[in-house]
Amino acid sequence: MWKSAQSGAALLCAALLASACGGGEQAGTGAQDKVTLSYGVWDATQQEAMQELAAEFTRTHPDIAIDVQLTPWVDYWTKLKAAVSGGAAPDVFWMNGPNFQLYASNGVIRPFEEQVDTSVYPKALVDLYTYEGKLYGLPKDMDTVGVWYNKTLFDAAKVKYPADDWTWDDFQETAAKLTDPDKGVYAVGAQLTSFQEYQYNTIYQAGGYVISPDGKKSGYDDPKTIEGLKFWTDLLAAEQSPDLKTMTDTAPLQLFEAGKLAMYWGGSWNVAEFSKNDYTKDKVDVAPLPSNTKQATIIHGVANVMSAKTEHPAEAWEFVKFLGSKPAADILGKKGPIPAYNGTQNDWVAAHPEWKLQTFVDAVSYAVPYPISKNTAAWQEAELTHLTKAWVGEEPIEKAAADLAASMNELLAKE
Repeated sequence: MWKSAQSGAALLCAALLASACGGGEQAGTGAQDKVTLSYGVWDATQQEAMQELAAEFTRTHPDIAIDVQLTPWVDYWTKLKAAVSGGAAPDVFWMNGPNFQLYASNGVIRPFEEQVDTSVYPKALVDLYTYEGKLYGLPKDMDTVGVWYNKTLFDAAKVKYPADDWTWDDFQETAAKLTDPDKGVYAVGAQLTSFQEYQYNTIYQAGGYVISPDGKKSGYDDPKTIEGLKFWTDLLAAEQSPDLKTMTDTAPLQLFEAGKLAMYWGGSWNVAEFSKNDYTKDKVDVAPLPSNTKQATIIHGVANVMSAKTEHPAEAWEFVKFLGSKPAADILGKKGPIPAYNGTQNDWVAAHPEWKLQTFVDAVSYAVPYPISKNTAAWQEAELTHLTKAWVGEEPIEKAAADLAASMNELLAKE
């Protein structure tokens, strides 16, 4: 259920600042007979795997019990903010990229004091959870993006399946052949609300950028960034995608699962969904994203972090280290998303031999970190506000992107 990294949560910096003062008490491992750590997670499909990881940790650390606390994604950030404000955040909890810098910069999560071998994780994920030179989270899993395609619709249209080295030109040629208005079938959904799967990828494929490396400047007024956005508005203009209203009423994921979209730009997290869906489980496969100036896919992944207010920092650190270890990754790979620990992805790939899941693992070599800043949610809201005007045809993409850049720069200046 790791849908997208975009949280949409309006987190309040003042509340986080108020909660972070003090930094928590220092408690040694020998101070109590037994310690129970709370572990906050958001994905019900991973709950069984998290329980197994908790049990395995307690088996080797009998003085530390783990209470896995599931809060569904739709409520996770709201409840976490309330818990943080009240000084009752879980000892260890899941963190994502868009919210990370907000929590780290306000002292809500604890940086790691012990040296960690980060070479065992993709560098992009290590960088994602590093703030001002300090590492705050150990990557748990990772996800990249590919093009899921409906083999039945491709076969019916006598269109070749996507090649591993296909380009934007190839994609656009394929899209034209797969669109059949009489049957209500479109090539793809040019969705606006899930940037990790759509716009961010084409922006970087075109050589553009979303935010400067120092986090101070928007890239939306860069001509190459605009070219990446135009990839999608061109599909809308050619009516090779449903219009925005249709995709608001019925999400592209649902349209794909109903046989109304021939292709779906989606992530490795879609494996759980598509393997259980009666329509997609034997009709789809996946290919790499098409390339333009270069190959690129956004990489993201959940990290395990420690609360700065935990009363058991030593025990929490032991648990985080375990969660970031190879034995934990081996368990995760059999039952969960792609484990982030290098060399442990084979079980995840082998779980569904009917699909070319190695595509997602190979994409790590050309992956780009999810773009973030201290208050990512603020300018992600601006993205939707301004780009919607281009997606519905009210403004040319060049104007919408320029206005977005100006708005985003104002927001970044306030961070």
